[in-house]
Amino acid sequence: MLLVLDVGNTNITCGLYDKDKLTHTFRIMSKVPRTSDEFGCTICDLAGRQGVDIKDIDGVSIASVVPDVMHSLVGSVKKYLGINPLVVVPGVKTGINIDTPNPKEIGPDRIVDAVAAYELYGGPILVLDFGTATTYDLVTADGRFAAGITAPGVRISAQALWTGTAKLPEIEIVMPKSILATDTIWSMQAGLMYGQIGQTEYIIRQVKKETGYEDLKVVATGGLGRLISNETDMIDEYNSDLTLEGLRLIYAKNR
Repeated sequence: MLLVLDVGNTNITCGLYDKDKLTHTFRIMSKVPRTSDEFGCTICDLAGRQGVDIKDIDGVSIASVVPDVMHSLVGSVKKYLGINPLVVVPGVKTGINIDTPNPKEIGPDRIVDAVAAYELYGGPILVLDFGTATTYDLVTADGRFAAGITAPGVRISAQALWTGTAKLPEIEIVMPKSILATDTIWSMQAGLMYGQIGQTEYIIRQVKKETGYEDLKVVATGGLGRLISNETDMIDEYNSDLTLEGLRLIYAKNR
């Protein structure tokens, strides 16, 4: 089995693959400092609770945007699974070319998403990831990572509202029934969600305009991606497991 670890700013999303089939997923908070032993015990315990024998794990693939956790996480994989993991860093074979002035600036998570989107859907394609930040990444028809846009995620915007103001409360992030809000919580939800939809649609239109790619495929992933995708016809596909798929594909290319 292959264990893939997507280390984000909020959570570590873990997936277990039996060949090319995703069989199990679980999450670990990435904001909590942990030793290699704590990571190792947590991974083994959560995998075991889903009926997985850790002895069946024979490969590990990791993409991380949180450098501080990597020493402990990689150490835990080596110590508890006996595996030297593949970490997505510059120089790892991905199957796409990073066509930007400084390829090392592109986050591993964005590269992994781009690889999965291009392999699964072809190009040209725009990859949207609704995570802590909202990212929009363009991959051309011949497999070049050509451009990327980064915006505050919905949760960051929400936290700015309730921490930067005296009277606005902390709210649940959900799609309101209407944009015509009549109370404070509803008005915040309307501004956050419809504002994100408006941003998403404008950026997609602008990318199509500047590239001339009228046939541009648009695929979304990330925690809030499904909510946004359900509210606009400008997103063609939502794939909750896109990043995990990218980690599997990159591992296969480097075996």
